[in-house]
Amino acid sequence: MKFDVAAAGEKLLILGWGLLAFVVVVGGLLFLLDTVPNWFARRAERRLTAAAQAQDSTARARRRSRRSEAVFAFFLLLPAVLLLFIGLVVPTIRTVVLSLMDGSGQRWVGLDNYAWMFSQDESLIVLRNTLIWVILVPLLATSVGLIYAVLVDRSRFESFAKALIFMPTAISFVGAGIIWKFVYAYRSAEQDQIGLLNQLVVWAGGEPQQWLQNPPLNTFFLIIVMVWIQAGFAMVVLSAAIKAIPAEIIEAARLDGVNAWQMFWRITLPSIRPALVVVVVTISIATLKLFDIVRTMTNGNFETNVIATEMYNQAFRYGQVGRGSALAVVLFILVIPLVIYQIRNLRRQGA
Repeated sequence: MKFDVAAAGEKLLILGWGLLAFVVVVGGLLFLLDTVPNWFARRAERRLTAAAQAQDSTARARRRSRRSEAVFAFFLLLPAVLLLFIGLVVPTIRTVVLSLMDGSGQRWVGLDNYAWMFSQDESLIVLRNTLIWVILVPLLATSVGLIYAVLVDRSRFESFAKALIFMPTAISFVGAGIIWKFVYAYRSAEQDQIGLLNQLVVWAGGEPQQWLQNPPLNTFFLIIVMVWIQAGFAMVVLSAAIKAIPAEIIEAARLDGVNAWQMFWRITLPSIRPALVVVVVTISIATLKLFDIVRTMTNGNFETNVIATEMYNQAFRYGQVGRGSALAVVLFILVIPLVIYQIRNLRRQGA
């Protein structure tokens, strides 16, 4: 197969302009970050040297110094602020505007897209599935991670045991989806099963099932994949928190005669509460944005859609830009409170 340069000339030209624009923008930002701060630093150094030589300690000199520092800080922050504005603020405003328009993004329809979201059976199933995911995944993943962290803490093979449960965390969501799609694979009873779960069912004397095609249980089978991935993250964070509990507290509790159950509920759990909050909130945010697992394993069919997959389908498959944008806005609104709570919690811990 030969590459036709003439036919692809226009695309190559667009690609070339894009690369040139990238080089100019990135090069300009790097130039600003390197040149402007150095210029202000040298200028401030000269002023400080002159002030020291002249023993100038007047209020006017101090005001000039503060203004110079403010301008210096402004130029340091300017590239980051510009990138945030271009990459976050502008798309957010545009998405909100598009959510108030029709599928083509040309005609104003007001809140019709939001009314569709909360009135149609299909979209209500999407919201229901998202709610199930957000409730079960953080709860189950954190519980599994916590139990595992407590059980293997200071055991003989602690490092090896932690590595086993942490390995799925290193796998991408798409990779995990493909692995578990083979686990749930279905063949008729007359054929040899290639899915691990159906093979176990057949060995137990049962009939193979189409696990990913039977709602609403298929949603729970998808949730298992997310729990499998996130449990390792929860285990690592909570294990570190458990090890940070002062040895004096543990020793005092043992001298008081507490058993293992009392130690867990009265000492371990209250001591690692901040870490628990961080884990639950972090997993909740990741779950709200979930896309890959559902897209890879069911493509959102058989009533397994969540907000992110439905947003993609509406905007890019069905050509309903308004509905897709409305779903994106709802997802944004759901994530923001969790992010704010996480930031405040981290600030309290830092204080």
